[in-house]
Amino acid sequence: MTEPRTSAKKRWALTAGALALLLGALSTRTGSWLTNDASSGVALQFFHAPPLGPMLLGPQAAETSASADACVEGRGLVFPTGELPQLTCEQARKVIAQARNLLATPAEPIDPARFAAATSDWLDPHGLWSVAPDAPVAPLLSKVSARLIQELESAPGGSGCGAASEVGASLSQWVGELRTVADAARELAKSQSIDARTRWELASNTPFEDGTVSRRARDLSRLLGHGAGGVERGYGSALTPFAKTAIDRTLPNKPAADWERVVLAAAVRAYLPQLDPHGAWAPLDEETSIYDLDLEVDPPPRLWSEMTRTTLGIRVDAGARAPLKVGDVVLQIGAVDLGGLSVEQANQLAIMPDGDPIKITLLRGGAVRPQSLEANVDVVLLSPPPAARELSGLSFREIGYGSGQVLVVRIPDVPDDLGERLASALFEHERAHEPLGVLLDLRGNGGGSTDGAEGALALFLPGAALFPMKRRDGEIEVDRAPRPAKVWRGPVATLVDGDSASAAEMLAGALLAYERGTVVGTRTYGKGCAQEYLDDDSGVGVLRLTTLVFSLPDGSPLQRVGVSPVITLGLPRGGEQEALLSHAPSTWRGPDVRDRGLIGGVAWPDHGGRVGDGSDQTVYRALRALGATRAAAR
Repeated sequence: MTEPRTSAKKRWALTAGALALLLGALSTRTGSWLTNDASSGVALQFFHAPPLGPMLLGPQAAETSASADACVEGRGLVFPTGELPQLTCEQARKVIAQARNLLATPAEPIDPARFAAATSDWLDPHGLWSVAPDAPVAPLLSKVSARLIQELESAPGGSGCGAASEVGASLSQWVGELRTVADAARELAKSQSIDARTRWELASNTPFEDGTVSRRARDLSRLLGHGAGGVERGYGSALTPFAKTAIDRTLPNKPAADWERVVLAAAVRAYLPQLDPHGAWAPLDEETSIYDLDLEVDPPPRLWSEMTRTTLGIRVDAGARAPLKVGDVVLQIGAVDLGGLSVEQANQLAIMPDGDPIKITLLRGGAVRPQSLEANVDVVLLSPPPAARELSGLSFREIGYGSGQVLVVRIPDVPDDLGERLASALFEHERAHEPLGVLLDLRGNGGGSTDGAEGALALFLPGAALFPMKRRDGEIEVDRAPRPAKVWRGPVATLVDGDSASAAEMLAGALLAYERGTVVGTRTYGKGCAQEYLDDDSGVGVLRLTTLVFSLPDGSPLQRVGVSPVITLGLPRGGEQEALLSHAPSTWRGPDVRDRGLIGGVAWPDHGGRVGDGSDQTVYRALRALGATRAAAR
């Protein structure tokens, strides 16, 4: 088996759900990245390098984007240029061969219909080219999809990619027709009068359809051209370069040979989630789309957290960082215009640079012309995004229980530093008496990082051998929990539901396997496979790929199985399950790696019928059950 490049920093992370499948199938695309390591790395140009190496993903990954600390030695994040992703036939085959060789389990056949639909979507970041009702591209892709799959799976060095060439020729003609429509609408709008209110509406609203595209591409092209021309007319010639760039990028004038390479890049992006429901490929100037930095110990600052693409740029919707304000329309960052950028490239540009301030050109409501401002990493958020508050830390409360209290810790995800955060909740919070027990509430926890899971487990199982992880070649790796300064020796339990996945299942499953903590709730999601970030062999992008499967410390399978509760509360099973994902790795039972001296725990005390705070009925039922059954001691 080919090993990841030695220059790649290996990392692990866990998060829930079929994120990659969504990335490959939806028009509205936002990226996520998850890492477990805050190791230092080399920063080049504007950005710290992203995380590359092993990670684990699962069902409800947050739709965020950001940057991280370390990746490939000597390379930082690429500053997006606005160019469409492109791959030659040879490059595409190298990426596919690499993915198929490294996959944790042998590759299964790709479904041509799903592949064609996903390829069409990746060709269409704005709803103008391939998924609109009048577009000829989607039907053509359906016709040639089986042949295109065969071409991608052919050994590097073979004959050309004729199916991609055929689609590229169709795209060249199709986009040319749409460009004629957009240019005509732009010129017409430039000749018409416009008031201040209308010009701002044209500048700040979106002409695009995300999700299911219901309007004809010709109508959308006309709307794009009208908006660009209207903004030019309303704000003057200073907006002309931005209008031209937006239309050039959205409807580029490219020969058929260039469109063939665009088709191949879209095909690779579509292929990976079909091969691996947790896999993805992204070009370097869009690689942040496959990471999630909100779980990093020290995530980098971003210019915004939520945005909407507009005719000539993006509108900041939330998380504005000074000097930006919510509602601003950003036209340019540095020397890069934002008009016509994909979601992925725009979000990569949102990551704040280290070093010198960066110039931002924007339109602001009420202004008569664009203005240029400077931003740097030292300024504060003007409008913290709701997601940042939700993920910023744990929530915990003390609930009356018998003669004392128990500590209930709500853990919404598993960040890199969960061990430190949980230790603070357990040991540093001022309280009159030590709690009689600790309940970790993992309901809805889609996962996070392995470092976070192992750090949290160390508070209950210091130094314990944890999860056997098996690669395709049979090699098994076993990590150990750290040895923290303080250890919780009292009773502990976990509360889970069908949406508890990956790193959350690690927490519940390891405590159960070591008989250290009771699991209460319902069977969990069943995500027991690991993904790895690595540079692709073509040298132009990054792969996220399932390279391992793992079991619980006692060897019990987790993949496609989940963690079964000791005390069942009859909670909803959840809308998704790993076992239902197409091409998800099969179940694996591993060796028992437990340290015998650490097996066993402390039984929950009897509450005598006295459990306070019934505001959360599920927590209330869990605590009553824990103190009323001998099963809690097992």
